[in-house]
Amino acid sequence: MKSYEKMSKEELETLKKELDKKYEEVKAKGLKLDMSRGKPSKAQLDITAGMMDVLDSSTDLVSEDGVDCRNYGVLDGIKEAKRLFSQMAEVPPEKIIMYGNSSLNIMYDTISRCMTHGVLGSTPWMKLDKVKFLCPVPGYDRHFAITEYFGIEMINVPMTPEGPDMDMVEELVSKDDSIKGIWCVPKYSNPQGITYSDETVRRFARLKPAAEDFRIFWDNAYCIHHLYEDDQDFLLEILEECEKAGNPDLVYKFASTSKVSFPGSGVAFLAASDRNLEEIRKQLTIQTIGHDKLNQLRHARYFKDLAGLKAKMREHADIIRPKFEAVLEVLENELGGLGIGEWIKPKGGYFISFESMEGCAKKIVAKCKEAGVIMTNAGATFPYGKDPKDSNIRIAPTFPTPEELAEAAELFVLCVKIVSIEKLLATK
Repeated sequence: MKSYEKMSKEELETLKKELDKKYEEVKAKGLKLDMSRGKPSKAQLDITAGMMDVLDSSTDLVSEDGVDCRNYGVLDGIKEAKRLFSQMAEVPPEKIIMYGNSSLNIMYDTISRCMTHGVLGSTPWMKLDKVKFLCPVPGYDRHFAITEYFGIEMINVPMTPEGPDMDMVEELVSKDDSIKGIWCVPKYSNPQGITYSDETVRRFARLKPAAEDFRIFWDNAYCIHHLYEDDQDFLLEILEECEKAGNPDLVYKFASTSKVSFPGSGVAFLAASDRNLEEIRKQLTIQTIGHDKLNQLRHARYFKDLAGLKAKMREHADIIRPKFEAVLEVLENELGGLGIGEWIKPKGGYFISFESMEGCAKKIVAKCKEAGVIMTNAGATFPYGKDPKDSNIRIAPTFPTPEELAEAAELFVLCVKIVSIEKLLATK
């Protein structure tokens, strides 16, 4: 197809009239589709419906180590749950603490604890003049929301095909002791689907921060979320690499079953060094007597082991892979060669990241909304909701039905074309 930039003004104007007519036809359908968040579909939630039958009033509710899971106690998780999810986290069971249903909640609590009580005896962040965080962009909006809520200054770090720009990361953290952390989604990143290379992980582990209380917030949310059985990304285990590099305390590692079992009632966990875990447990003894052990027991008995988890994830992949491929096919067929957008084909995760022409993202998302398709706000993948180029759009294809997704994808490319032509015509 001919690049839009090579078209004459007359050609663009003629094409725009055709596209505007199509847009009005789509708008007249009265679509009401929400693609704003990466939610599992009903079909995905049904995959683990059998978990609800694991426990009932006649079930033995005593864990392997003799704990009645209905009662108080066991601060950091029952034995079988720790064993199962340590396999998912790729660390020994003694390196993890089991929490409630949300890893985001753990991350919020971790930032809050750093603010009020510091890290391993360091000055609480709230008592410092300035606290900064590095934010690989585009990234996860809820990460940025947490640091913004606590008044932490966020610094954009560009993503590359290998992960965050490590030259920039190393330079900044080595010279500025007010930089206290970095957000990372290291496998099938949100939204680009990039997995950090071995060298990137090793460079993270070898960091020499000016701040002794600097921490890597390693949100491995998509660690087992592959789309393809025979084509999967591999991620080095960060805690082991930190041990090798002599930096055992450098990282907090988070994960959950939010998109494995039930997002609203899964289990979440944190992995860290012995020193970090000791400090966290002290705080937890004040915060809670223990998290939901019945839910931990339910998960452990249902999935049984890592093979059980992976088997269910293959069922998830069978549902969402066709959705990803359908969107990617529409993008390629409708926008390939036009020079008005770029995208990455992910091997896992929950999103497709689209880069429009500079200055077009907000207009594209607004035009989609006007015709009945709600997408993630343009700019949401950057701190403070401000995309400097106004070009990144996060596409979330998992929740809609295949029929809804087809309509949404067709509308999206239509809006991309119209807004791009408007930008080009303004320069001719």
